[in-house]
Amino acid sequence: MAARLIDEDPELAHRHALSAARRAGRIAVVRETLAITAYAIGDFALALRELRTYRRISGSNDQLPLMVDSERGVGRPDRALETGRSVDRSTLPVSVQVGLAIAMSGARLDLGQTDAALAELEIPQLDPTRAFDYSPALFAAYAEVLGDLGRGREAELWRTRADVAADALDDGAADDVLEVEDVAIDDEDIPTAGDGPAADPAVDPAADPAVDPAADPAADPADGPAEGDGDGDDARPAS
Repeated sequence: MAARLIDEDPELAHRHALSAARRAGRIAVVRETLAITAYAIGDFALALRELRTYRRISGSNDQLPLMVDSERGVGRPDRALETGRSVDRSTLPVSVQVGLAIAMSGARLDLGQTDAALAELEIPQLDPTRAFDYSPALFAAYAEVLGDLGRGREAELWRTRADVAADALDDGAADDVLEVEDVAIDDEDIPTAGDGPAADPAVDPAADPAVDPAADPAADPADGPAEGDGDGDDARPAS
């Protein structure tokens, strides 16, 4: 039910996840689901605690991007960067590597490090000729940082590439990867400077670092879930 409701009614999805955690709090997927629903309703401190518990139970790093973004949500972009660097990226699935790059770029933006935010996204998967499920989000994040740097022509090109990749994936949903033609844009259709602040790239839940839960006040020393956390009052949206 949490999975079914998460998009249309995240509050209700979260209540279902809390109910499941009260009954089966030592099952990894239950704690992962609770973390995801907590993130969806903006309780980033609870999301962090549950993600750490999920990691302890499962040994998985597949929620690392969500942890990085949750650290940003509680106002700790420096800690977000430390968390993202705590795991060797080459050991992560490719989709998780991409999600981590987007989350790390967002943390750089929080710190005003716009050039570094762009560099975080310049990874091998930034290939406009191939469309994977992660490509639209990666291309869009790259476009937004380019816009924030005032590189409007390039930003518009990458926004269009994100749209092309999304359309290609919609048309070939059964394929794991699609070859797409690069796009050409007329000069008159491209602004000469970026408009507005860079949007914060979204993170699909998929990875998790080796952060010592005892070293952070948001960590839960026990396996039992809680309705909230002390840091929750200071939480802010990660976007």
